[in-house]
Amino acid sequence: MPMSNKIDTNKALEIKTEQLSIINQFSSSLLQLDTLEELFKCVTTEVVNRLGFVDCVIYLADESTRTLNQVASIGIDDERYKYRAQRKKINFNEGITGFVATNGEAIILGDVSADNRYIADERPAQSELCVPLIYKERILGVIDCEHPIKDYFTNAHLEILTTVAHLLSAKINQVNTVSSLQKTVVQLNDAQKLENSLLQIANLTYEASNLDVFFESLHNIINSLLRADNFFIGLYDKQIDILDIVYIVEEGIHTNTHQKIAKNQLKDTASYYLLQNEQTLLLDKQQYMQHIEQGHFKMVGRQSESWLGVQFKTNERISGVIVIQSYDSNLQYNEHDGALLTYVSRQISMALDRQLTRQELEHRALHDELTGLANRSLLIERIKHATLRLARAKKGTCHALMYLDFDRFKSINDSLGHEVGDHFLIKICELIKSTVRSTDTFARLGGDEFAIFMENITHKNQVNEALRRIQTVLSKPLNVDGHLLQASTSIGIAYSDKVDDEAYVLLQQSDAAMYEAKSTGRGQVKFFNNTMRKKLKTHADIENDLQHAIEHNEFELYFQPIFTISTGDIVGFEALVRWHHPNKGFVSPNDFIPIAETTGQIINLDLHLLDLAAQHISDWHQQGYRFLKITVNVSSRHFASLDFVAQIHAIYNKYQLPLGSLCLEITESGLIENLALATQIIEGLSPLKVRLCLDDFGTGYSALGYLHQLPIHVLKIDKSFIDHLQDSTNPLVEAILSLAQSLKLAVVAEGIETAEQLAILQTTQCDFGQGFLKSKPVTAKEAIALIDKPL
Repeated sequence: MPMSNKIDTNKALEIKTEQLSIINQFSSSLLQLDTLEELFKCVTTEVVNRLGFVDCVIYLADESTRTLNQVASIGIDDERYKYRAQRKKINFNEGITGFVATNGEAIILGDVSADNRYIADERPAQSELCVPLIYKERILGVIDCEHPIKDYFTNAHLEILTTVAHLLSAKINQVNTVSSLQKTVVQLNDAQKLENSLLQIANLTYEASNLDVFFESLHNIINSLLRADNFFIGLYDKQIDILDIVYIVEEGIHTNTHQKIAKNQLKDTASYYLLQNEQTLLLDKQQYMQHIEQGHFKMVGRQSESWLGVQFKTNERISGVIVIQSYDSNLQYNEHDGALLTYVSRQISMALDRQLTRQELEHRALHDELTGLANRSLLIERIKHATLRLARAKKGTCHALMYLDFDRFKSINDSLGHEVGDHFLIKICELIKSTVRSTDTFARLGGDEFAIFMENITHKNQVNEALRRIQTVLSKPLNVDGHLLQASTSIGIAYSDKVDDEAYVLLQQSDAAMYEAKSTGRGQVKFFNNTMRKKLKTHADIENDLQHAIEHNEFELYFQPIFTISTGDIVGFEALVRWHHPNKGFVSPNDFIPIAETTGQIINLDLHLLDLAAQHISDWHQQGYRFLKITVNVSSRHFASLDFVAQIHAIYNKYQLPLGSLCLEITESGLIENLALATQIIEGLSPLKVRLCLDDFGTGYSALGYLHQLPIHVLKIDKSFIDHLQDSTNPLVEAILSLAQSLKLAVVAEGIETAEQLAILQTTQCDFGQGFLKSKPVTAKEAIALIDKPL
């Protein structure tokens, strides 16, 4: 008996040692492996080889579906047994394997036929050993072994397989944890990369000035996030129904040329379908073909394996598409890629909107709003650049500037209205534009004044040909809003052939030539010459001397009495300016007033003369002379700013003038051009009782239509009407007097030079007069002597 016990103990030690050896080898093998596939292959192979089993199957649990999925299986290649597990998926609570997964306890069966839970494979087994894979009370799966011999599996097998299951469960958890961490790291890196890329795209959008560079940089960033070897951006213009491929990359190669898809081809493309549906389109090869079969679009170019397109909108007119295509079956785009492209499309939309807005603003800054032609600023820039290029031009090359003024435009505007006038201008411009060369610049300078800059003239006959073309297109009457109108233009021409020629000088010269043409009749042409050059020199000298004259008191006021028609009593004076130039002597107002108007110096000159008039009123008042009014002519420019109200108030306060003593005279056109503002300014002067006199009444076109709206006090009948008073009154004079009476306005007849004219006026309702018959303009000292005696 003692001998027998010793043998059993030794046998048990050998078995235990063998078990530990097997377990150690399993443990050592598992430690060296890093992937689940390697782990499962190792375990199933070692179990079969080291434990002498005929098969070993590993199932992993899917808790969401409550199923076991086969991940590894091995069986010995033996004709006697030749056994492999057939079932790839087993439900929890199904068979022995499902029972173990549900309860988490190992099972060893010597005779499976005696257990009704057993579900046989194609080749049934006799015994089965099944252990759970558990980590921290969570079922990971099971290891299942079957054998065709009854009672094959022992407790030793159970112990070893249970230990292996513990080791494998821990290793599965470790691999999953590492894999999860690696995925998290990858996701974080991808997220950071995506965030950086989106920031780069946002910065690109903000800084974008050159769209071609913007698109290329954008594509480079997109390509770093997803494969975009075949990529394009298209802009669709609704008005012309054309898709312009503004950026395209094919097989990784960028093509610089724009490709335009015209109307007849556009309707067949997937891009057009995308534009119409206004939503992201993600298609695999089969889906793409289904759309073709349904007639949504046609096959254009190669068949792609994956097609992703996103639509975007820039404004009411411009929309667009971004499309990426894959011709590799292994590269399929997904919804994440679609979300990225959608973000990109918004950035493109913003960049385009900013670019188009900038272009529109630049265009507006350099073009006339009504006609769309270049404006003065753009014309001057073109002249400057062209003049510099003369240094590299062939000898004899020059530039020409035509200055055009449309004849009788003001009468059309005044008689038919501004809308007809605008349409008339637009039609004329369209006709002339059809005659100019593509290298010429046709510009609107303002109102009815235009210019055509002709570059690189090699023979002056080219200018004559251009003139002939213009005269031809304007020869026929134009139907404008039902009115048959004849267009004609006065043209002045100047040449430039030196690199140091100034653009503004060329404009002045052609402008001077145009005025010469206009003075000789309608539709005339004049070329700038030396006579005009001398006039311009005089103009420039006067312009330079004007400010000096104001500062050095070279201007003097003369006063022409305004008297009652019936008695000849003086009621006031009209102040008239005289310039005593230190070198040139007397300079006529007809010479310097128009120049002051053109240059804007008239503002300072008028304020200076108003101040002079106020000084005289103040002096006369302090010397005890009776209250009289002095009327000063002022430019219509003052009626374009409310500053004028403050300036007149300041003059009244400075000299403590009696209310109503300083009055203003202005031409009717000056008020009509700024009617609303002029009315506001006149009302602002009413507390000072400033009377407003409308000069040259009857010579304009619009006064009768606007007269009732103007808060004026006095009408002046123009001298040209008084000249025709001979034997009887002039019907026009009678009409003006009748109108003034109905509007309760005083009337002054100016330019009375004969006793006959005065006698006729004395038979009318005319209140006041002025003219050489009674007194020419006199100095302030002479005016004082006239105050207290009738003329």
